[in-house]
Amino acid sequence: MAIRIREISAMPPDEVQQDDIEKQTKKLVKKIGELQRTLYAEARHSLLIVLQGMDASGKDGTARRVLAKTSAAGVDVYSFKKPTTEEFAHDFLWRVHRQVPRKGYIQVFNRSHYEDVLIQRVHRWITEEHAIKRMEAINAFEDLLQFDNGTVVLKFYLHLDQERQREKLQERIDHPHKQWKHNPSDWDEHTRWDQYMTCYEDVINRSQIPWVIVPANVEWYRNYVVASKVYETLKELDPKLPGLSGS
Repeated sequence: MAIRIREISAMPPDEVQQDDIEKQTKKLVKKIGELQRTLYAEARHSLLIVLQGMDASGKDGTARRVLAKTSAAGVDVYSFKKPTTEEFAHDFLWRVHRQVPRKGYIQVFNRSHYEDVLIQRVHRWITEEHAIKRMEAINAFEDLLQFDNGTVVLKFYLHLDQERQREKLQERIDHPHKQWKHNPSDWDEHTRWDQYMTCYEDVINRSQIPWVIVPANVEWYRNYVVASKVYETLKELDPKLPGLSGS
């Protein structure tokens, strides 16, 4: 069944309690830190965490809070911005492949290779046919990472609704400690909401590796959903500390 983002609530379920969820998240974050250090020592698998979402959906905050107890050794975060002249001269995945995690590492993509089938499609910088070909290439690329390098790919769409995004963009103007985040172009992208939702839905439904749709209107529930999935994935990998060399 096709996923329709616009039919999914961006709010937590009514039955959950903030205090309880925050306590659970704190425990999960601690466990993620413990498992990450073992993953790094074992150097057998790696984890790629893709964070996508509209402006102000909380990609930075999610990475910072969910990975708060991990070691600086073994965790990297990369944010994909406008391609450089050199990057434009290569295929669109060239710059992405250089940032994927080596064995033992967790790599976070704050925005990702999906920008090349989202913003470029919304602004009609590429054709629909081109976008579909790129999606096929992305599916093959992610399959290669899993098959050839033991990299588990986790993809999160941080689902912020349009009204909440407007509020958060306005906060970047009204609150001095947030003004450094303000970018006038974010308001232009806000007016293209419907086009972005159409493209996101198409991307999500064409993906071979499923996306986790994360209700992101409130931070405490957003962080819990992402932390739960990251912990579950690391636990399933079941990393072990290696013994003495040669033993």
